[in-house]
Amino acid sequence: MTINPVLIKSSFALVEPHGVAVAGYFYDYLFEHHPAVRDLFAEHIDEQRDLLWAALGTLVARLDDTETLQRVLRDLGARHAGYGALVDHFPAVGESLLATLAHHAGDAWTEETEASWTALYGVISDTMGQALTSAHQYRR
Repeated sequence: MTINPVLIKSSFALVEPHGVAVAGYFYDYLFEHHPAVRDLFAEHIDEQRDLLWAALGTLVARLDDTETLQRVLRDLGARHAGYGALVDHFPAVGESLLATLAHHAGDAWTEETEASWTALYGVISDTMGQALTSAHQYRR
């Protein structure tokens, strides 16, 4: 699978106007399908929802700037270590992200779009996971 920046950006442009609803759907899906991760989050998710949406927007905007994208992802991974996140949580987040984007993109969500987002999430989870693992090891 390869990342198609045109598909990533065009599909994100479809869901972007619905930011708060999209981020809310993401957390609803995540907590419904993976309730074990709920304890990692504050009771009121509003701030986290806004942070998620901002981070996703930054990643899509920086998609063509590999160096910046890698730096942002490493920073996110290291920060998530402090929240108690584990690499084992990443598949649940990826599933929730794809389900959320598919739901909000509607008929524009194609197999090619899903494959591209899946490939992008692979890069996201690998890069964040390496930084998260390093941060956990450093804290020991």
